[in-house]
Amino acid sequence: MACYKAGQRSRMIYGFRVHRGRTGERKAFTWQDYRDLVLRARIQLGGPIVLLWDNLSTHLMPPMREFIAANQDWLTVFQLPSYAPDLNPQEGIWALVKRGIGNLAAANVDHLAKAVRTRLKKIQYRPHLIDGCLAQVGLIMNS
Repeated sequence: MACYKAGQRSRMIYGFRVHRGRTGERKAFTWQDYRDLVLRARIQLGGPIVLLWDNLSTHLMPPMREFIAANQDWLTVFQLPSYAPDLNPQEGIWALVKRGIGNLAAANVDHLAKAVRTRLKKIQYRPHLIDGCLAQVGLIMNS
């Protein structure tokens, strides 16, 4: 999540899952993982949240919609159009991650996961990069 609050530095809050192809292993985030990420963001940011989401099927699941409806006093969600990478700041974040590991010859999935985590952490501590991704889609307001 690329986060912006007027008068504060931009932040990035993220979760990470490695899929190793084991039988019964989840491949992707569940609605509970996204719910927990939103709750962590609320705690870290200390205020109401306006969330801009793409139309990932997990974001649209009935339990997630129920969570959003039950927390509308502090959570407002806007859905992006079906295919709108030019409106999603996370696309810019992933472009920065890929640029940082583009020529990596990973020995295994753990090596790749470590490289991605390292790159995400570097971006997380460089608010000007997050600002650039937010500004690119018109989400940073003038203070």
